[in-house]
Amino acid sequence: MQVNMQEFIDLAHALADEAGHIIRQYYRQPFDVESKCDESPVTIADKSVEQRLRTIVEAERPEDGIIGEEYGIKESKNQYTWVFDPIDGTKSFVIGRPTFGTLIALCENGVPILGVIDQPILKERWIGVKGQPTLFNDKPVKTRTCAQLKNARLASTGPYMFPNHWQTLYNAGDFMVWGGDCYSFGLMANGNIDVIVEGKLSFYDFAALVPVVEGAGGHMCDWNGKPLDTNSDGMVLAIGDIALKDQILELLT
Repeated sequence: MQVNMQEFIDLAHALADEAGHIIRQYYRQPFDVESKCDESPVTIADKSVEQRLRTIVEAERPEDGIIGEEYGIKESKNQYTWVFDPIDGTKSFVIGRPTFGTLIALCENGVPILGVIDQPILKERWIGVKGQPTLFNDKPVKTRTCAQLKNARLASTGPYMFPNHWQTLYNAGDFMVWGGDCYSFGLMANGNIDVIVEGKLSFYDFAALVPVVEGAGGHMCDWNGKPLDTNSDGMVLAIGDIALKDQILELLT
């Protein structure tokens, strides 16, 4: 079947626009925060965004599958599946810090081929498409050259992601910063961060990040160095310069 990637790109932009419209209505406004079964927070904004995105995809591309953080899985009737994390970084959203983002991915046979990181408050958007350069607000971006770990800027959500490794990683590079969620991966694409190490992620947490980072010249894999897909275990490594890969993997064994 002939696929027009531009149609997918246009739809991804439309989905991000719609998500941003909803999120801005709730940002720094009073709303209830619920706890899910894993004790992570969820808000009316998370739920409203995913409901809207699912409605649009089901109307525009009814044969496509959907994986969403809040409302589960709709099986694909073709090789394409959309993956949504309506607000990645809900804790940041709740406290009014603009480092959260909406993640939108398109996968072909379980492999991410298109990804969007959208920060609707700062109006910053990264879009990565397999085989194309990553764009940040419509301009190409590139990861930073950094061949030595001792010179690298590292990031992670927090040390609890890898309690047995964080101190080693913290001491290995130039410096390490905590927090940032998906926003850190956008900053990697822009050349501001060299290494991101995460653990215990779900597919909707990282599917959109892969095309963004790799389209900017970076690389993403699991802690064994294998490509990321729907079967990955959630232990995620992103590097801006491939020269850092073996150096980091050695510390994660």
